[in-house]
Amino acid sequence: MGRLFEPIPRDRVVRRWTQLVVGVAMYGATAGMLVLGGLGLDPWDVLHQGLSRTIGLGIGTWAIIVSLIVLSGWTLLRQRPGVGTLVNAVGVGLVIDLLVSEFHQPHALWARIVLLVGGVVGNGIATGLYIGAGLGPGARDGLTTGIASRGHSIRVVRTSIEATVLLTGFLLGGTVGVGTVAYALAIGPITHFTIPALAIDDGLARLVSKHPPIAQPDAQLTTGS
Repeated sequence: MGRLFEPIPRDRVVRRWTQLVVGVAMYGATAGMLVLGGLGLDPWDVLHQGLSRTIGLGIGTWAIIVSLIVLSGWTLLRQRPGVGTLVNAVGVGLVIDLLVSEFHQPHALWARIVLLVGGVVGNGIATGLYIGAGLGPGARDGLTTGIASRGHSIRVVRTSIEATVLLTGFLLGGTVGVGTVAYALAIGPITHFTIPALAIDDGLARLVSKHPPIAQPDAQLTTGS
């Protein structure tokens, strides 16, 4: 098991697990808010929604399936997941499906805007909690850093992956709109503040301060686990 997974830090265990669980639950809830808002999703959720509309199953279910598929490719990239990686891969999708199944999309535009703004800001806070726990990177993060470690720019790799994911999701019927643009513009600056503010490990906080995170929040950084 030690060879397959990153070791679990033994310090501040209660805080780490609390941040992980709250962060994952909040991430799923805020992603669900963006779905209910109907004004545009982040690239990966555009893909998940497109798959849901084309094939069936819930958006959250596809989030889990895609996460596990991406995670299975880590072996080829010589990446090791942490316990937080697995919790994120399953937990976020479960919360998304629960929220979407229990609530209906509001008709009023102001309510949808509130869901959009709350979803983006909340997603950034959730990212700080989850990444800051230092219990493992997200599945998509390992994909990006694994490819980048072969000598490619992480920014180019991230942009290429998310552009491909976004286009595929759009062609499958996923929702691309003002929310997609708002998410892309806001999530980096928000997480640049929340990750170091909530990071348990000092090294992670210093790294974020030097290198602002970009794009998908479950996949900002791999240190600290």
